[in-house]
Formats: sequence, structure tokens, C-alpha cells
Amino acid sequence: MTLASLNPADSPELRKLRGAFFTPQPIVRFIADWALRDATDAVFEPSAGDAEFLVQSVRRLRELSDDPAFEPTVHGVEIHKHSAQVGRSRVREAGGRPRIQVDDFFMVDSTRKYEAAIGNPPYVRYQDWSGLARLRSREAALRAGVSLTGLASSWAAFVIQGSSILRDGGRLGLVLPAELLSVNYAAPVRRFLFDHFRSLEIVLFEEQVFPEAEADVVLLLADGYNLGPTDHATIRQAKNAAGLADLEIGMQWAPVDPAGKWTGAGLVSPAATMPLARLTAGKSFIDLESWGDTTLGMVTGNNRYFALSPARIKELGIHRNELLRLSPPGSSHLRGLVLSDDMLKRLGREGKATRMFYPAAEPSAEAQAYIDAGHAAGVDQAYKCQVRKTWYRVPLVAPADLLLTCMNADTPRLTTNLAGVRHLNSIHGVYLKDDVRELGRELLPLASLNSITLLNAEMVGRTYGGGILKLEPKEADQWTMPSPELVRSRADELRSIRDKVARKLKAGQLIAAVRLVDQALLLDTGHLALEEIEHVRAAHAELTRRRTTRGRRG
Repeated sequence: MTLASLNPADSPELRKLRGAFFTPQPIVRFIADWALRDATDAVFEPSAGDAEFLVQSVRRLRELSDDPAFEPTVHGVEIHKHSAQVGRSRVREAGGRPRIQVDDFFMVDSTRKYEAAIGNPPYVRYQDWSGLARLRSREAALRAGVSLTGLASSWAAFVIQGSSILRDGGRLGLVLPAELLSVNYAAPVRRFLFDHFRSLEIVLFEEQVFPEAEADVVLLLADGYNLGPTDHATIRQAKNAAGLADLEIGMQWAPVDPAGKWTGAGLVSPAATMPLARLTAGKSFIDLESWGDTTLGMVTGNNRYFALSPARIKELGIHRNELLRLSPPGSSHLRGLVLSDDMLKRLGREGKATRMFYPAAEPSAEAQAYIDAGHAAGVDQAYKCQVRKTWYRVPLVAPADLLLTCMNADTPRLTTNLAGVRHLNSIHGVYLKDDVRELGRELLPLASLNSITLLNAEMVGRTYGGGILKLEPKEADQWTMPSPELVRSRADELRSIRDKVARKLKAGQLIAAVRLVDQALLLDTGHLALEEIEHVRAAHAELTRRRTTRGRRG
């Protein structure tokens, strides 16, 4: 337990709101030892908290000094007054001289420059990173020539501002969300790092090291500020925080575009990425956006109220013309190739919500009674209900051609919407282009179950708590699919294995199903040799293993 946690004015809930999470000591020690190389190094912690990084800096600087009485001065800033007081006390106890000011890091005078800036910047999502704090952070990034979007979380600006206080040749050592590698809003940060530093190292963890934050992290070790650019990064891996003590030599990774996603950086071997690159260059594989448009589903504001099972509908007596056919909330029912009328009926018999309440402009007596009950229960006070002109009429989204699972334990699935249902925001809808609609509805969910597409899903998606792989619509747009030309050319072969694949999927045998599709789509055509596809399969298995391992709680 830290001193900060003893203060009744500073609770875990308050620390979470400002993005403060205590960093495991092995990580703090590792970064301090990497960043500080001479007893005269000036060090700054941009969000000091209880000054764990500065305490370790004092230890490191004293180790580097020949003077046993040496009291190094360390610098930092902390927006929370009590934490700053605790930090100063801890630095003094460690034998150092603290210079920790209480202020917003983005308001600090950066005329003084440092050899090293190290720390664990606050992680506050864009929804909560608002007002003056966000404005100041974006202005600071702009002064460094970096334009951050309104979707950027707090850490992104800390990377830019943390670099700006470095001397030429300085070092930046930060604990960052793994979003650095994948999210679109981090693209300018990724390019900035490659442009401004002489060398970059990224340390990845197999296991989650901040369970309370429900986010994966990486260590950014950027050396030689203003001595860049560099054309590659070194990727290193550790099992967990303790594993940093035995970190092995990393592998070099050179992105085609530094601003592009780094997902899979250093983890996907060239033997696996080369087949992917060759197939996309030859137009045999294209992105999903070339097939059609991926969109979010409907937002009800209260699924328990608006999504109804047949049994509940019978109990309420609501008329059929005041209900819409619905893919039930969640996506566990979308693990096969199609969602048919018969399947929808079976889901209804199992108690699933297969209809959405959508009363007429002049509701029936039964619908009005249900509306009144919703009002009495406060359903109309939900934000999404409040902002609608009529709170109980959900804005509609047309039935999609394909339904796409966006939160996945194994891999994203495409399912043909034969039942013509509407979908909620727990899944996405894919609206196919006119010239490929018939082909896509029939065969794309089947053709998408190939090893190339599965590997690419791990590369374009992002990992959430519990090891879940999530695809947002913009990420789904980039997801690699077999081209219409390839699918059309192998249509008969795909149709011949469809029933076998469906049975494998029903039995939960995804990999066996994928091997059938690989044979028909890639191997029999000569698009890939068996040795190449084995490399692709191994890379997919490794990325999946890492994602699910990090999702486990210790």
C-alpha cells in the first residue's frame, strides 16, 4: 500500500478518474536503469503521482555517483496536491532533493531541458479527457507540430510534451497503453516517434500487468531525441513485470508506414506477412470496405426494455405491428454462416429477445401501457432516450446483408442475415455493394474463414479486457477479405464444403473449418504453398495466444 492510498481524500475511484495507476516496481526500476546513464543526468517525471519513478531515479543516480553523500535533485510535476506532498517526502527519504511542483504538465515552462523524461502518464479516455485539460494538451502537441484528433486519450499528448522537454539526444521512457500500436488517433504519435528519435524500443508483455486498469500496456524506450529519424524499432517481449530482469535481445521491425498500425509488430514473422502482402498486392485479397459499408447497430438506451422475447410479448399483449424482427442482444448466436428464419424462431423459443418494441405513432392500448410502465421505471431518463424526440421510438438502422461480430473471444465472424433482422450496437452490419451483394450474401461468410483473414483480424483489431478482440467499423473496413473475383472463381468449390464447414462451426471446431476453406480457396488454387500457410497459421495462433494470455487475471 502506498502513502497516497492512506489519504481519505484520495480514493481508488478518484485515482481512476484522473488515470492514476500505481506502476509495478520492476517496471519502474527497469525504465530508470535504462534512461539514466550518468550521475549528472537531469530527470523529469511528467505525472509524478507518489513519485515512484523519481524515487528509483534517486537510487539509480546515487549508484552512478562516486560520492556516497550524493543527493541528486530530481524534477517532476503532479496535478494532485496530496500526491505531490507524498512524492516529495518519498524522494527525501530515498536520499534525493525533490523539485515537484503542483501544476498541469501542459502548463509547465519547458525552457529547461532534461536528459530523461520517464513515467506512467495518466490514461484517461477521450470521453473524460475534456474541457480545459484537453485544450491545453492539444495546444502543447500543436506547438511540437503534432495535430491530435478529438478522439485522442490523455497519454498521446503526454508523449509529445514529454519529448519536448528533452535535450537533444535525450531519452523518453514511458509506460503506455497498447493503444499506441493500433488506434487510429495515435497515428501522428507513431510518426512523431520515428521522425524525432534515433532509436526506438517497444517492450511487450504476454500477461496483463495492470489488471485494475483493464488495459494492456507497452513500454516505450525512445533514445536520441532530435537525432532521428529512424527506420525501425526493436521489439522485445517479457512474460510479465518480473520478466524484465531476463529480457532477451529483441528483433528489428521496420514498418512500411510509421503512422500505420503497429499491431503484430515484431510478433508476425516475415514468413507470415509476405503471403499476406503478396495476395493483397495481386488483388486476390482486398479490404472489407471494397465489398461494402460497415456500420454500427441501433442504440436503444435500454436493451432490457426495448428487446423482447416472444414469451414477454405474449405476456404484454403487444401487437405484431408494433414490433420489429431483431438479432438478439449479444453475438453468441452468430457463430455460424447464416441467421435464418428457423434459427430466429428457435432463439425465440429459448427465451431470447427476437423482437424490438417499436410502437406506432398512435400506440395501441397495450403499447401505451408498456410505455407508461417504462416511464414509471425511469427508462425515459436514460441519456439516449432523453435526446430522442419520442423517447420510446428507437432510431432505426436498416437490416444489413451481413452481421459482423465486433467482440470476439476467438475471431470476428460474418453471418448472412437471411432472416432480414435489424441489429443492435452489440454487433455491426455490413451493407454490400450492389454488384457483389448476391455473391457476398451467399459466400463471403464462408470464404472469410481462411487463415489469411483470421491473421489479419488480429492485426487490425484491438484487445479489450478479458482478452477480447474488438473490431470497430473503421477497423473492419481495413480487414482483409478474399476478393469477389477469387470468391467467384472458387464458388463451386466453396459450395461443396459449405455443409461440412457449418457442421464444424456448430461443433465449435473453428480451426478445422478454416482448414477446409484454406484448401478450397488457397491451396488447391496454388495461391499459397502448404509451407506458407503453415507460417500464417502459426502467426495467427501466436497472436491469439498472447491476446488471451494477457486477458487472464492472476
